[in-house]
Amino acid sequence: MERLQKYISECGYTSRRKAEELILKGKVKVNGSVVKELGTKVTDADLIEIDNQILRKQDHSYFLLYKPRSVISSVTDDKGRKTVCDLVKSEKRVFSVGRLDYDTTGIILLTNDGELSNILTHPKHDVTKEYYAKVKGFFKKEDALTLSSGILLNGKKTKKAIFKLDRYDKKTDVSYVKVVITEGRNHQVKDMFNALNYDVEKLKREKYAFLDLSGLKSGEYRELSLKEVKKLYSLK
Repeated sequence: MERLQKYISECGYTSRRKAEELILKGKVKVNGSVVKELGTKVTDADLIEIDNQILRKQDHSYFLLYKPRSVISSVTDDKGRKTVCDLVKSEKRVFSVGRLDYDTTGIILLTNDGELSNILTHPKHDVTKEYYAKVKGFFKKEDALTLSSGILLNGKKTKKAIFKLDRYDKKTDVSYVKVVITEGRNHQVKDMFNALNYDVEKLKREKYAFLDLSGLKSGEYRELSLKEVKKLYSLK
């Protein structure tokens, strides 16, 4: 037997944390009855439904996408905007591992493996994400040290990070900054820059753990190799 939220994630419907939200909202049925207890345990013999869709465990798929601008990191969008799942042709339902903002570009992973998604997004595993930011103004050394040491965002201090000026374009008064973080809060990189009055004009995620965008153009994707998947699992 296993916990209901883990079973849902292993069916590839969504991540474990999102599955917990669905359970608490009363969206999940077990053998015809709505279940709201996170501790509920099930087996393969039980009938699990979400929005009248019966869940079954399936083989896992893993994709690395070079996300373009103006694409939302979601399975669907009620505003009709293009999603990352629209760009990846998969016979199986997949979802994004974490998110990138609508106007942020770069590497994002998609899978139906809820267990791996949980490993990569859980705060205790400190998976590195590397960004390249274009910000207005000259990025001062003291501000780089401040952000790297951690600042308060919404009442909670950010973990140690790396903020390093790559180059400054005096003509356009724009700085290009390399950023490495291990957290995954919503809008974190932008919010950290904004906290010190820097406007982010462009943001690109160039690496996720050991994975990068080599060989891909914006909007393109590839499947992960078995070796890469095993290496991602080893990050826990």
